[in-house]
Amino acid sequence: MKTIKIMTIVILAALVAASVIVSAASPTADDAATTYKTKCVACHGQKAEKKFDSSLPDEQLIDIVLKGKKPEKPPNMPAYGEKGVTAEQAKALVEHMKQLKSAP
Repeated sequence: MKTIKIMTIVILAALVAASVIVSAASPTADDAATTYKTKCVACHGQKAEKKFDSSLPDEQLIDIVLKGKKPEKPPNMPAYGEKGVTAEQAKALVEHMKQLKSAP
């Protein structure tokens, strides 16, 4: 009986740990919104209305987030890939910005 209880506890602990790891690795809309408010809003505005061309392909926008962009005049878009932002996080951020821009 003790062995079954211990195995049950071990399995439950493993499931909890796995769910924490998965949720930490998967960017959420909340993560993107928080990142936008802390890192992006100063240049792109509350509704992503400035310096964001939502008509560009997602792949290009994700690349810009990760590698940065040097426009004709400053300020430059920093390369957030160098600061630890992953492609998945960049994709979530681009999706968030598109939602902001399209909202009434």
